[in-house]
Amino acid sequence: MVDTMSLLRAFIRTTRMTRSSSHLAPGLPADAEVLLDAPDEHLAPALVAAAQGDHGPAAKLLATTRENAEWEDRDRYVTRLADFARFRDEWFKEWCAVSPDDPDALLVKAELTLTHAWESPDRAELLRLTGPLIATACEGDPRDPVPWRIALDHARGTEAGHREFERLWGEAVHRCAHHYGCHVAALRYLASSWHGSHGECLDFAETAAQDALPGSLVQALPVRAAFAYLAYGGGTEVGRERLDAAADRAIALSARYAAADPWPAEVRNLLTFVLVGLERWEDAMAQLRMIGPYATSFPWDRVDDDPLGLFLRLREGVSREVSAGRPARPARPLLPRSGHAGPTSSRGH
Repeated sequence: MVDTMSLLRAFIRTTRMTRSSSHLAPGLPADAEVLLDAPDEHLAPALVAAAQGDHGPAAKLLATTRENAEWEDRDRYVTRLADFARFRDEWFKEWCAVSPDDPDALLVKAELTLTHAWESPDRAELLRLTGPLIATACEGDPRDPVPWRIALDHARGTEAGHREFERLWGEAVHRCAHHYGCHVAALRYLASSWHGSHGECLDFAETAAQDALPGSLVQALPVRAAFAYLAYGGGTEVGRERLDAAADRAIALSARYAAADPWPAEVRNLLTFVLVGLERWEDAMAQLRMIGPYATSFPWDRVDDDPLGLFLRLREGVSREVSAGRPARPARPLLPRSGHAGPTSSRGH
């Protein structure tokens, strides 16, 4: 790993000193129009109702995803509802009180409890206590892969052995062979158990992407592995050609979705991070135009405490590089804001 300040940090310094709307490339929305982690048209009403103390729309939303086997939507909504409940939990407590056996409430509770355990100084003990709750959530609907994604995250936190991981992974893929959330959880576990063997993580991601349908989010798994290398680089070196191939695969996936679509927003934000790390300025600008107003906390919060501010400054930085006609350069690591080997949250990289 090259021991240098990240390119993103350089963007922060330069654009803070020279910010000007004239440097924003055509086709990008104004700063004031950019939203961070904007919910889609289905989740937004549920969050508004929850803020007013009404859990009904959230319960109906998750029940619909379960009944229709909309597992990718279900995973996203569970995560967002659990995040909301961390700071405003009256509606969620009411939901659990009136429907203690509701499989959707149990799933949100498992996600919420796991996130709390990961962020606690008593993480090891709390993670141990979370196990039975996750097991109960797994019993909610035999078709549902989402509780098994939570179980995989839990396995990483408890440093479960490979045999136990393989058991959980088998349960997950049996329910949905190409569920993106489960694949991301597996990638995190493998990165942790391999102690930073980025080449092996990329092997897993490439194999999964090759087996997935062209429009599947699993096609973005290699670029997620490339992000891990650029953000937390070290150990096994990864050749530039593999990083470029991961980015190219994600570019092809992005092209399958409409511009300014909130559904692939996180993938596009992640892809932009990697393209900046590869100094592929024109490609990064193309993705920024595809992102439109939909910035996401991940991956920018791995670098800066102000992810939206960083995203806006980065747009200016890329605009400057494109206008200057900068050529692409060899990849170099983009260090996380902690400067450590990686994050400690349940979502990791």
